[in-house]
Amino acid sequence: MDVIHPSASGRGRLAGPAVVGVLTAAIALGVGELVAAFTGPDTSPVLAVGGVMVDASPEWLKSFAIRTLGTLDKPALVIGIVAVLLGLSVAVGIASRRRPRLAIGALLVLGAVGAAAAASRPGNGIASILSSLAATAAGLLAYVRLRDAAGLDAGPGPPTIPAYDRRRFLRAGATAAGIAVAAGGIGRMLASRAGAADSRAAARIPPPIEPTPSPPPDPSFDVPGVSPYRTPNADFYRVDTSLFVPSVDAAAWSLRVHGMVERELRLEYADVLARPMIERDVTLACVSNQIGGPYVGNATWVGTRLADLLDEAGVHPDATQLVSRSVDGFTIGTPTAIVMDGRDAMLAVGMNGEPLPLEHGFPVRIVIPGLYGYVSATKWLVDLELTTLEAYDAYWIARGWAKEAPVKTQSRIDTPRPGARVDAGSVPVAGVAWAQHRGIYRVEVRVDGGPWREATLGLRGSIDTWRQWLYRWDATPGRHVLAVRATDGDGRLQTDDRAAPFPDGATGYHEISVEVS
Repeated sequence: MDVIHPSASGRGRLAGPAVVGVLTAAIALGVGELVAAFTGPDTSPVLAVGGVMVDASPEWLKSFAIRTLGTLDKPALVIGIVAVLLGLSVAVGIASRRRPRLAIGALLVLGAVGAAAAASRPGNGIASILSSLAATAAGLLAYVRLRDAAGLDAGPGPPTIPAYDRRRFLRAGATAAGIAVAAGGIGRMLASRAGAADSRAAARIPPPIEPTPSPPPDPSFDVPGVSPYRTPNADFYRVDTSLFVPSVDAAAWSLRVHGMVERELRLEYADVLARPMIERDVTLACVSNQIGGPYVGNATWVGTRLADLLDEAGVHPDATQLVSRSVDGFTIGTPTAIVMDGRDAMLAVGMNGEPLPLEHGFPVRIVIPGLYGYVSATKWLVDLELTTLEAYDAYWIARGWAKEAPVKTQSRIDTPRPGARVDAGSVPVAGVAWAQHRGIYRVEVRVDGGPWREATLGLRGSIDTWRQWLYRWDATPGRHVLAVRATDGDGRLQTDDRAAPFPDGATGYHEISVEVS
């Protein structure tokens, strides 16, 4: 028999309890994920706690996470939560070597935290706590079994078991690890079950009655590094509060239109597809985008006019706000007057020639030109409520962001990149500029604080799209600072006042420094 004496070394005395703690936590998390596959992804203890942390985080922390981590902010949060839990499990495992009640109490507390977090998520009922309860029960059972296999003694005096069977403990540990991995893996697989992907693959977007023209090729903008006129779906930015991509089966999807309307409506996915479709190029921008930042993109959207749907419902004259809700409970408030003013606001079902990608809102999302996304671009849409601006503050409004947020005139240098080294001579300076629902009239470039020089503009798809621009710079050796500014279609010049994104969008000129040799 291969045995280890518990007093062989300090490290040996601590390793067993630490491993017991980690494996206990792993099994609890794995079982929690498995049950959450049936009760809903946002009932997962990790994701529920993460969601509460996102909601409770101060604005500066949210902005820092988006600015620093970009689309990796949510995976980083989940990894951080798991890392903290595993670290805590090591500490509790060691501390409870002779006091098992400490570990039992910790499991009960963590289970209660997970259950409370899940129950607090929008739209969750009492069943949402089942995953946390199951995780707690599995953790308790695992702790008792693993503690026994490790030969740990609960008494206050010297261990009564002078040695334990290492092979038995390794077998128990391997079994526990396998259970944790299998439960968590199966849970994640079921949570992302093929229903949404299969229904998206089967979706057939009808041809629009008003197609958008394809942009003609423009040889003058054959410059490496310039953003393309249309942003590929895989490269389109994603900024939202969801820690997981909602998996919505189009066959089970429905949209409710209610509130201050004459007739409540309910549409299924087939009903939306049966409506007249329009196709429009529209640039979307995130309000958290820093000057020169990446959170802006242009795509071709296919959908049905939102104003027509609201007309059918009969909007009450006093209904000043349209509140849209996502399947995960996220809310956006849009001034009703903007939705109804004739712009191409739509229930979008297609993006760049294919059904909406899952991460961009399949099966149905909202696209409203001219407004930042946090007041216009609800993904995974399931509910439209007509109310007033005074009666309800949507998710980001309740956190201090402006209630009305038209996109500000912005321009960006895509090439050269900041800090780049270029050769003297003719250097293409190029990028994009946007002022949705006003359009771009002029773009100018300045070198080292000198006079502004007009750039050549690319195709203007519409007043709702960005425009590429190009300036040929006769570069001389040395370090230089390049700046860009735009003038919108209303004749208003982009402001040089530097302001952070909060509370209604960043302002200022995009400037970069380059070295010419």
